[in-house]
Amino acid sequence: MRLKTMLMALSAAFFAAPAFAQDALEVIGQPKDGAFGFQPAATSLAEDIHWLDGMVTIIITVITLFVMALLAICIFRYNQKSNPTPAKFTHNTPVEIAWTIVPVIILVFIGAFSLPVLFNQQEIPEGDIHIKATGYQWYWGYEYSDDEFAYDSYMIGSPATGGDNSYNEDVEAQLIEAGYEPEHFLLATDTPVVVPVGKTVVLTVTGGDVIHSWTIPAFGVKQDGVPGRLAHLWFTPEREGIYFGQCSELCGIAHAYMPITVKVVSEEEYATWIAQMKEEWG
Repeated sequence: MRLKTMLMALSAAFFAAPAFAQDALEVIGQPKDGAFGFQPAATSLAEDIHWLDGMVTIIITVITLFVMALLAICIFRYNQKSNPTPAKFTHNTPVEIAWTIVPVIILVFIGAFSLPVLFNQQEIPEGDIHIKATGYQWYWGYEYSDDEFAYDSYMIGSPATGGDNSYNEDVEAQLIEAGYEPEHFLLATDTPVVVPVGKTVVLTVTGGDVIHSWTIPAFGVKQDGVPGRLAHLWFTPEREGIYFGQCSELCGIAHAYMPITVKVVSEEEYATWIAQMKEEWG
């Protein structure tokens, strides 16, 4: 498949991608300069992660303020000037019991909410769509198991699509031709992953050479692809749009140039795309 893709990469960039361009899809999941916090949640998995993060942040904030208050009391109440004769005791049993039991209770409380979130990610449901993602140096290969076709996905502007991993007029023209904006350089791929909204997608992840990692922040999913092993993740996108991700495991000199693009579309548009891809890549 890799040899076939290398021979057809340029044609894929100019024919396959424009055939299914942005089509007025909103770009939802992308990094933004100066932004703070998570990307908008597009799955229940991401919503659970965001809620859990907020809950833990509140607990950490309360603990931090409490410790800072204790430090302030010690600094001002028990300094040498305010307390010239220090106490001589070395133990305080009630305090020692408290600082042992209270952290245990806090950890159990956090675990009671975090473990269900973790189990929900790891318990793979019955999927409506099955895709295999294989990481290579430095691009992604995708196989739609249910429809028996496969293709490789390169960053627009990578050497395989006529670039050299740098931004120039030719790369800008490719981005615009594919329905993206210049700001999507380093994020957009020539052939995206396309899935229907509201359907459960089960993704099998592996590596073809070294360890890679497939992640879409807005979906709340991340899975290492290890050569010789198959790992799984799942998500059910709840909103149509374009979502960007990136290989998240350092995999070599061009690690920064193997992005992930996922387009969530209606079932009708998905069926049309599947037919086009089966004709071209099946």
